[in-house]
Amino acid sequence: MADDVLIKVDNVSKKFCRDLKRSLWYGVQDILSEATARNYERELREDEFWSVNDISFELRRGECLGLIGPNGAGKSTLLKILNGLIKPDRGRVELRGRIAALIELSAGFNAILTGRENIYSRGAVLGFTQAEIQKKLDAIIDFSELEDFIDTPVVNYSSGMKVRLGFAVASQMEPDVLLLDEVLAVGDVGFRAKCFNTIYQMMERAAVVLVSHSMPQISRVCSDIVVMDHGKCVFQGRDVANGINKFYSYFESEKGVATGSGEATIHSIDLESNGKLVMDSINYLDQTSINLEVSVDLHIDVFDVVIAIVSQELQPVAYCNSYFNQTHFTNQNNKMSISVDLGQINLSPGSYLITVIITTKDNGKILCKHNNAYELKVTGEHFCASPIQIYGNWLVKT
Repeated sequence: MADDVLIKVDNVSKKFCRDLKRSLWYGVQDILSEATARNYERELREDEFWSVNDISFELRRGECLGLIGPNGAGKSTLLKILNGLIKPDRGRVELRGRIAALIELSAGFNAILTGRENIYSRGAVLGFTQAEIQKKLDAIIDFSELEDFIDTPVVNYSSGMKVRLGFAVASQMEPDVLLLDEVLAVGDVGFRAKCFNTIYQMMERAAVVLVSHSMPQISRVCSDIVVMDHGKCVFQGRDVANGINKFYSYFESEKGVATGSGEATIHSIDLESNGKLVMDSINYLDQTSINLEVSVDLHIDVFDVVIAIVSQELQPVAYCNSYFNQTHFTNQNNKMSISVDLGQINLSPGSYLITVIITTKDNGKILCKHNNAYELKVTGEHFCASPIQIYGNWLVKT
C-alpha cells in the first residue's frame, strides 16, 4: 500500500569539491544564491564531482534495503542525506515516522556523559518523553549487555561497546525508519546474531537501510538491494544474490604466493569441465576436475593433496582432501600429473578462489601451499545467497 512507503528518494544527487578553498567559496556562492532566490548552481563546477548521482528508490514498512558498493561509491553520503545531516543538490527525500540512525560508531553520543545519561539524551532526540524512556531503560541496558558499565562515561567505551549501546537504544525505541552504516562490523558473534534477530523483528514495523561491506550480512537480512559505483546506481531490485555478484565483479582476486617448507612445488593448475579444459568459467552443476602438475623432494615417499575453495569474502566453502579417502600418492621422484574429480559443482554462480596444499602423509606437514592459486568462476541463472546449493531429489511420501 502507498501508505506503507516510509522512505521515498527521487533523483537525489549530491556533489562535493576536491579543493578545500574552492569548496568554501562555492559554499558562499550557493548560500547567496539561495538567499537571493537566484538560480541555484546545480551543475558541476571546477574540481567538483558527484558523490551521489540521480538515485531513486522506495522502501516500505517491512523491507530492508542493502546499500552496497566499492569504497567511494557514495553509500555513506546517501545515508547522511537520508538522515538529514547534509542537503542534496538535486532531488527530493521523504521519510515518514520516527527515524533512528547509527551512521558512526559514536552514534551521536556525548562522550562526557555516562551510558545511562546518553540513553535519555538519544531518546529525547527520537521524540520520547522522560517517562517513556524510563519504561524502556531496563530493556535497553539488558539488550546492550553493559550493566557493569552503564554509569561509566562513554569516552571510556570501546567501539564495540558504543555500538552495543547505540543499537540497543535504536532498536528498543521502535523507530519507523532505521539507518545503519557498517555498525554490525563491530562486536562479538553473539551480539551480532542478536542484532540480526532484532532487525528481523523490526522489519515487521519499520523500513531498514543497511550499508555494509559484509555480503553475508547483506544476504542474510536484506529484501532489496542497491549497488552503487562512483555515485551512480548500477544495480537495483529484489534479486539480492545477483546484486552481490555485481558487487564482487568490481574486485580482482589477488593470487597469493606459495608458502610451506619448500619441499614440494606446484607447477600448474588447470580446470577441466565436461572433458574439456576451461579457460575462464564453468556452468552451475558442470562435471568438474582439477588437474595438477607437482613435484616433491626425493626424501619424501608418500604425500597427500588438499584442495580448498574459498569465497571472495575469503570464507572457507569446501575442502577436498586425499587423506580422507585414503588416496595417498607415492612420490615418483619427478614431475607428477594428478587429477581430482569434484563431481557436479553445486556452487552458486559467482567467483571463488582455489588453494592447493601438499602435505606429508604421516604428520600433515605442509610441503607447499599455494594460496588463491586459481580463480574459479561459476556461471548460471540460479544465484543464491549461500555459496553452496544442494540440488536434492524431491518427492512426496505417501
